[in-house]
Amino acid sequence: MSPVHATTVTRRTRHGWRGVLLTGPSGAGKSDLAMRLIGAGWRLVADDYTGVWASDGALYATAPAAIAGRIEARGLGILSRPAWPVTRVVLVVACGQTPVERLPEPAFETVGGVVLPRLALDTRPASAAAWVAAALDRALAPTAEQT
Repeated sequence: MSPVHATTVTRRTRHGWRGVLLTGPSGAGKSDLAMRLIGAGWRLVADDYTGVWASDGALYATAPAAIAGRIEARGLGILSRPAWPVTRVVLVVACGQTPVERLPEPAFETVGGVVLPRLALDTRPASAAAWVAAALDRALAPTAEQT
């Protein structure tokens, strides 16, 4: 298992629990976005550092034991939140606080040897959590080859 600097959240889908790696530099809004997603029914997997590993072409994530069930809330400190122990990751969200391209070409990122779709996202708008949910749905949609 390899550690990556990312916050990971997961949501129950028709495929089971599927997760999103929220990446970006310190202060990019990863934990803030995770808290908004948790408020919308998602579950925390890991905050700040996530252990990842590949198995059969899929990427999986879990929290290091020392931080499981904890998330940093700037100005409040460390909070406890219900956590999901392991999730299959299907999307990377590159968090930032600058406007992003309106109609970008599809982007991908390799994590742990697994190629995943990547969404660049300004975390500041209230709609950011909805965009993550939509991007997860798109990542799980059948491709033309599968239909």
